[in-house]
Amino acid sequence: MVSTYILLAWTWARAAMAYRASFALMAVLGTVLAATDVAVILVIFANTTSLAGFSHDEVLFLYGASNVAFCFCDMFVGNVDRISRHIKAGTFDAMLIRPVSPWIQLATDNFSPTRAGRIAQAAAVLAYALAALDLDARRLWMVPVMIVTGVVIFASLWTLAASVQFVLTDAPEVVNAFTYGSGQLTQYPFSVYARDLVRGVTYALPLAFVNWQPGLYVLGRDDPFGTPSFMRFLGPVAAVGLALPAWLAWRRGIRHYRSTGS
Repeated sequence: MVSTYILLAWTWARAAMAYRASFALMAVLGTVLAATDVAVILVIFANTTSLAGFSHDEVLFLYGASNVAFCFCDMFVGNVDRISRHIKAGTFDAMLIRPVSPWIQLATDNFSPTRAGRIAQAAAVLAYALAALDLDARRLWMVPVMIVTGVVIFASLWTLAASVQFVLTDAPEVVNAFTYGSGQLTQYPFSVYARDLVRGVTYALPLAFVNWQPGLYVLGRDDPFGTPSFMRFLGPVAAVGLALPAWLAWRRGIRHYRSTGS
């Protein structure tokens, strides 16, 4: 399965790199556009010393941890939300008869290695924040765990978004609100949001486990909303809890798909 993904992704990557100048320009442009999110944070801290009780470096840490996971998924999984185009065009029928998972075919469809610049930019911000903060080294084991957890959560969200489009075949913008919107939501400390919203993204849609709950543990901070401390360690459980319904929704969508007849 992994080898098939790599082969298909490399095929698209080679096609993209055939035009070297365009490839380089798109890679640089993607990195610059991603950096605008950091610029917004810097502008905020040019006018204040803390954001909802979190310092400049703490916010950059939360941003970096979230964006590494999100940009990784955007590059390697994000294309599954293009399924509505394939359903309407009839090309999804061809994917179903090939000896490769249609999910992998969608994920690698038009794979763009230029997005790697966004991952590098997020990783650089995370590395800077880890170096700038005076963190307890015994808590740093949580950093790779939270990144993997975030990858699984975001990948599950994209899979759920793709599954919804078996029914809502003409609403990619609606599902993008949950995928890209979730990425934007997790860039900031959740203490800037209303309590009811934070409850929703903790107990219903587990976005709080991307970087907020585990991030509080790494930073040695108490939850401003009074969430029990054991919640800091439930990220992997939350990720599996979202991945399972995402997998079931995808399977159900495949089973109930009606061909266009093309």
